Amino acid sequence: MQLFTFKEDINFLKLRLPAAILSVLLVCGSIFLLATKGLNWGLDFTGGTVIEVSYQQPAELDPIRDLLKREGFGEPTVQHFGTSRDVMIRMEPQQGAKAETLGDRILSALRQEASGEVTLKRIDFVGPNVGDELTEQGGLAVIVALLCILLYVSLRFEWKLAVGSVVALAHDVTITLGFFSLLGIEFDLTVLAAVLTVVGYSLNDTIVVFDRIRENFRKIRKGDVAEITNNALTATLSRTMMTSLTTLFVVVAIFAKGGPVIHAFAAALLMGITVGTFSSIYVASSVALKLGLCKEDLMPPQVEKEGADHEPLL
Repeated sequence: MQLFTFKEDINFLKLRLPAAILSVLLVCGSIFLLATKGLNWGLDFTGGTVIEVSYQQPAELDPIRDLLKREGFGEPTVQHFGTSRDVMIRMEPQQGAKAETLGDRILSALRQEASGEVTLKRIDFVGPNVGDELTEQGGLAVIVALLCILLYVSLRFEWKLAVGSVVALAHDVTITLGFFSLLGIEFDLTVLAAVLTVVGYSLNDTIVVFDRIRENFRKIRKGDVAEITNNALTATLSRTMMTSLTTLFVVVAIFAKGGPVIHAFAAALLMGITVGTFSSIYVASSVALKLGLCKEDLMPPQVEKEGADHEPLL
């Protein structure tokens, strides 16, 4: 199925300079935000306590939040989880509080104010040391993923395209993190999983474009590198848009109906897919062309036949 059909190639690369300026501004802005404001790390990384309780009646969040503050539990994050009767409470590490008794104290306070029974469904404690390890391992996971992609694309295509793909992926991850820093959205393990998903999604789009560029170099004898790249981008545009739009429909549905617990996960995917679609068209190919990509880089190696250097006998 072709959503878009084009009689002539679209000159995408005509806009590569404005697109490059936009990308540089977004990446620099994101780095500035990350350096000055940082990320709103979730309890998975900072450590703390997560408690899930269930009420018999729909629970109001503001009274629960005020109650926990009055009882000396700091500034807890209180939100619905699944239904309006299920509540998730996240708290930073409590000075001098024992993990074994903290859950009982919170449950006792909630039961005093509730009109019906309050049931404890789950309680998890995450120590600060575990949070530090997760931060380090999460960063290493992204770096290792980018290095493996660099090696894979170098072996499958050519090093200039590999550099282009890694620059595009770093571009997507940086802007997505900057988006989270700008809005102060909590960054937890689900968001880290979404960022790694964005890396895989964006790479898939980029590989499809690179495949078509290599195919065009071997089929089309006329035309310069920019024209051949524009032909490849135009030929894959319908597939790129179909994939992005159908994925965005699903992610928007998750964001709207999935509940606040996975809002951050869906937000990371929304931003990552949007930026990834842009980078697969304008960043990856433009970087490869800037590095001097040419036909000879992607042509199959000539195989020398035995005796080809000898004079024919007849």
